[in-house]
Amino acid sequence: MMASVLCIDSGNTRIKWGLAIAGGWLAGGSISHAEIDQLPAALSRYPMTTRVLLANVAGPAAAVAIGAALAAAWGTAVAIDEVRAEAACAGVRNGYREPARLGVDRWCALIGARAQVSGAALVVMAGTATTVDTLMADGLFRGGLILPGIELMRCSLARDTAGLPFADGIHRAWPQCTDDAIVTGILEAQAGAIERAWRRLGDANAPCLLSGGAADRFVGLLDLPVRAVTDLPLEGLRVLAGEI
Repeated sequence: MMASVLCIDSGNTRIKWGLAIAGGWLAGGSISHAEIDQLPAALSRYPMTTRVLLANVAGPAAAVAIGAALAAAWGTAVAIDEVRAEAACAGVRNGYREPARLGVDRWCALIGARAQVSGAALVVMAGTATTVDTLMADGLFRGGLILPGIELMRCSLARDTAGLPFADGIHRAWPQCTDDAIVTGILEAQAGAIERAWRRLGDANAPCLLSGGAADRFVGLLDLPVRAVTDLPLEGLRVLAGEI
């Protein structure tokens, strides 16, 4: 079996992983942090990888748990390269005032996007938080937005108001019950932020690359060119691994 590089995107809620090989993916999966004990069995079916790249926003404890799971999978400790945001890499220039303070998940998503789009693009990650990042045609990350994700917005209304429920509604053009009104309001607010950021690009042909666990909630809702990508941070890690 050909050599592989293990790419791990450790997000706030889930751990996404993929074994990258030349030209694509050998295998992959997704588990919650609470299900980390399932990772060794999934990985042990494959030979020990030549390299591990980790993008982790879930904190040091998550990194330790991932390291232990890899050791359990292959019977020995595995060296992990923990990726950080840089000033420039793989065709992307980091426009943050302090480049190292950009979230590594956003950084990897931008690198993954640059590998798929040669021109300008809007890079949207819809997960625990929703991030909306602007990538210019010359590879400059111009800046971005961070919003509470859909579930965080739902939770905040239920927690911090006296009479609103944890809404279980759907998006409707004309909501006529409270649950639908809340869900529609949340989706419209997020879609509006995305569309405003896209308009600032000034390029009607620039796609919105949409990824993350809640990405499907926006498909068909946004009035702009949308391209769904399963996991942009993983794609960025694959670029960094030199497997693309």
